[in-house]
Amino acid sequence: MGVMCPCGVTVNAFSESNNVKFVGQTGTVKGNLTYLADVCITTLAASTLSLQFQDTETPNENNFTFTANDITSVVCKREGQNCVVTVTGTGLVNGVQFPFEAVFRDQVASAAKDNVQSFVITGFFDQNGAAPVAQGSIVALGCQSL
Repeated sequence: MGVMCPCGVTVNAFSESNNVKFVGQTGTVKGNLTYLADVCITTLAASTLSLQFQDTETPNENNFTFTANDITSVVCKREGQNCVVTVTGTGLVNGVQFPFEAVFRDQVASAAKDNVQSFVITGFFDQNGAAPVAQGSIVALGCQSL
């Protein structure tokens, strides 16, 4: 990205065995989540974000890929030494458009796992709580200057 991003996040993360919720289904479904993002507030049109869910409880039953097609907001907030980046907009699952909000937490401590605090695809999917991911797989940009 050559130019320093004043607020954004890069994500290449995987979290397994999460109990997630689907709108219209009772209870939760266990599966793996893969997150990819390259988001900067100054280049929203060129920013990318996706979430892939692999159902491990009922294989292939609820698999989906969500791809953002319009990222409308990026907010960076410092929490102690850590950085929380909230990304909102709309995206597609199987050609159907849904609003979304994703909250990524970059933990500074090398022993602490980063986490996806929440990922909600309104009217379709809720990650249902924080998903821990490997340290370094979420890199928040811009909290240093806050």
